[in-house]
Parts: sequence; C-alpha cells; structure tokens
Amino acid sequence: MQHLLELIDEAAADEREEFRPVIELSPEERRQVITLPPSIARLTAVKHLVLYGSNLVRIPPEIGAMTSLEEFTPYTSYRLHWFPYEITRCRKLTRSTVSTRALVGNYKLRPPFPQLQPSPGPVADLDPGNLDPRRWGATTIHSCSVCDRPIEQSGLHQVWISLRVATDVLPLLVNACSSACVTALPDGARDYIATPHKGGRVDQPASDWD
Repeated sequence: MQHLLELIDEAAADEREEFRPVIELSPEERRQVITLPPSIARLTAVKHLVLYGSNLVRIPPEIGAMTSLEEFTPYTSYRLHWFPYEITRCRKLTRSTVSTRALVGNYKLRPPFPQLQPSPGPVADLDPGNLDPRRWGATTIHSCSVCDRPIEQSGLHQVWISLRVATDVLPLLVNACSSACVTALPDGARDYIATPHKGGRVDQPASDWD
C-alpha cells in the first residue's frame, strides 16, 4: 500500500490527467491492494482512471472528489461487485468499461445484493474511521453519500440502488444520514430494482437470460 500511496502523491503533484497505478505495482503488491486509499481525493486533475486487471474489492467514497474524471476503466477487476454512490458526484464522467457480469444485480445473471444492516444503524459505538468493511462495506464513513453532511448520532441508513453511471448500470452503496436523504435518491435504472433497498432476499426483475 505504501507504494500506491507514493504513486498517488506523484500523480497529484504533477497533475497528470491519466492515472494507471496497477501497471506500476509488482505482482505481489497487486495481490495485496484490495482497496484504493482515501487520498485519491487529491487526484482532481485525473480525467481517466485505469484499474484494468486489479485485485480491488472496494472503491472508497473519496472517488467522488475526482471532479475532472471523464473515463473510468476497472475492466477485468472481477472482485469489484459494487461501487460507492459518491461516484455520481463525478459530473464529467461519461465513459466507463466495467466487467458487468461481476456486479451484483447485473441484468444477465441477477446475483443477489449483500444484506445491509438494519436502519437506522447505530453510530454511537462505532469508530467511523475504523470500520469492518465486511459488515459496513467501507473502512470509513464520515459523511452522507447524498447531502455530504456528517453522519450524526441518529444513525446510519445504508441502502443499495442501481443507476446508470457513464456507460454502465452500477450497483451503488449509499451511506445516508437520514431517511429523508434515502427518499431523495433518484429512481433505479430501467429494468433494475426501482427503489432503494437493503439487499438480501429482495425480488429482482427477471434475468436477461431467463
């Protein structure tokens, strides 16, 4: 991870427009890197993020700060099954190349979404900077995915929603601060679950291959 942090520092310093960190990592480093660090928020000049063939299992919410991003290529990163809702903040993002059959809820296979914690999930006993990603889907949750306000003691409302982002429909994890922010979410993409949901045993539209 240290090498990846250094690569991000270099990319931020020289304001490069294309960032391909995977090809600069050794095979052993590639196997070890399963998430990008929050410091990707500094990559505000990057227009094309290439993660081809990575071993990533998560993208952090800080991707939403990459405001110049126009193209996103995590193709053949087969362990990426979902993305953070904050990616919708990348308003210039118009092109993506994603291995969609690996995504939960994809239109061909309809694999199930992971079951999320009941809402509102308590936050009083949580360390928002040191979370178990197997339970919460992230290592840190500091602010609302929808309104960007701090997650308050009233609870964490986690839901799934599938939306078209650039070229592909992506399953997105929303960390909301209130039920009002969940209500403010847009409708799900056509031929996907229309409303935000908690995953698990939820009815999905028929598979494209049924």
